[in-house]
Amino acid sequence: MLEKMVAPELFRPPLDLPDASYDHLLRTAAKHNPDRIAIIYHNLRFTYREVVSMVNSIANGLHDLGLQKGDRLCLFMANRPEYIITFIAAASLGIVITPMNPTYKEREIAYQLENSEADALLVQRELAPLIQLVKRSKALPHLKHILVTGASSVESLPEALPYANLLRQSSPRYIQHTQVGSDDLLALPYSSGTTGLPKGTMLTHRNLIANHLQFLSAWGIDATEIALIFLPVYHIYGAMLTGSMLAAGGRQVLMERFDLQQSLELCERHSVTLYFGVPPIILALANAPVDLSKMKSVKYILSGAAPLAPEPARKLATQTGINVIQGYGMTEASPLTHAQPADPALFRLETVGLPVHNTEQKIVALEDERELPAGEVGEIILRGPQIMQGYWKAPEETARVLRDGWFSTGDIGYIDDEGYLHVVDRKKEMIKHKGFSVAPAELEALLLEHPAVIDAAAIGVADDEAGELIKGFVVLRPGQTITPDELLAYCNGKLAGYKKFQLIEIIGTIPKNASGKILRRELKERELARRQQLS
Repeated sequence: MLEKMVAPELFRPPLDLPDASYDHLLRTAAKHNPDRIAIIYHNLRFTYREVVSMVNSIANGLHDLGLQKGDRLCLFMANRPEYIITFIAAASLGIVITPMNPTYKEREIAYQLENSEADALLVQRELAPLIQLVKRSKALPHLKHILVTGASSVESLPEALPYANLLRQSSPRYIQHTQVGSDDLLALPYSSGTTGLPKGTMLTHRNLIANHLQFLSAWGIDATEIALIFLPVYHIYGAMLTGSMLAAGGRQVLMERFDLQQSLELCERHSVTLYFGVPPIILALANAPVDLSKMKSVKYILSGAAPLAPEPARKLATQTGINVIQGYGMTEASPLTHAQPADPALFRLETVGLPVHNTEQKIVALEDERELPAGEVGEIILRGPQIMQGYWKAPEETARVLRDGWFSTGDIGYIDDEGYLHVVDRKKEMIKHKGFSVAPAELEALLLEHPAVIDAAAIGVADDEAGELIKGFVVLRPGQTITPDELLAYCNGKLAGYKKFQLIEIIGTIPKNASGKILRRELKERELARRQQLS
């Protein structure tokens, strides 16, 4: 189907993908350019030779601790070199990495550690007190080893092994402790769903290798590029960027978190060529009263994780002369599935671009899943080597979205006559706040934990800066009184920053269908009508 829809000059030919373990990408790049700078972090600079040596040391250290192929290692930290090094080291041993959001609170930490059955944990020392709180309330029988960043132990976790000790005391030579294949499980990032708590997404070595190479090939990224990476590496978008830059032999400037002014200064200082963001950052750049000439070395500003409105992108491109483009993907696809062509003359900013190499797309009817022709709107389904193996411990949910190799995205869109994909709606229930997917069911479950609440719903409310604000609706138990502000304080103290409610309203009833499913669309329509009356 793709060949019929895409003009010959736009079709991306298949890539020859290596049958290897994930660390192969770094080792190959280091072999070609051992003394090139790979990572810059504050005042630290690491060459490819040094990164490989540290990867070997950590891999040998993890092996000596007793970690084996198939064990799960949770990474709980912000953007730091230790994250990247440990991810690749674990990959070389066949250990499965489960990244965890460093803004998580106790209940969220406990859920992921329990659900993933994590055998080991690497925690940033500033976050160690949170782990101690979780350990006091949960047994965590699978968790055998805790590592903490730095060269000394921490008072809150005296049993934790300092990371620097493991690095210094282990051999920097490569030792193949076990055979790791491309179809072995590599990563278990947690993706929010619409029917409850987040689900582990099973990604193999092949999935991530394929997606890194698809990403690099789609935009012609090579060893000459310098990327600024402030997007969180625990998120699949950030993980794709840092892994892809190492695979390319390029240089990455790593920021712990986003700061607009600092990002501009780093662009100027390090002659950054690639600037990766999300729509709220594109909007901030387009409207910020700052000197954007510091971005003069930047060739592309790339946006992902949420739909990009064309107008701010055009405004920013006009202000800077930089190509502003977007891609499309999801955690289940490692994540990239679509990208604009590398040639600016072929950009279609109102679309998410063309399928990346080795990727097929179809639009199917919502009612009977028959394939639809160009221009007709239906569900987007995809097939390619980057598509996940399934959801962790969720065979029914896996069977629902994966059939004959095709992944049902739940997103609604159409393909135009040139093969460009237009996404016209998101997964129906998800809330998109600042580029992060938030499951309303998880928020509703938390609201229902309050003794004054008998029923609850959560929706996204359109917002120019955040994409969507998170609003909760609650029905109180008879005889109970509580204010929205009190409910906000109760919930937000238990949620990561991107999941926090901005609004809560007390109402009489939650609209539901005959089977009891919440009719969130009715709440959205009601909210939209109210806003239109006020405007």
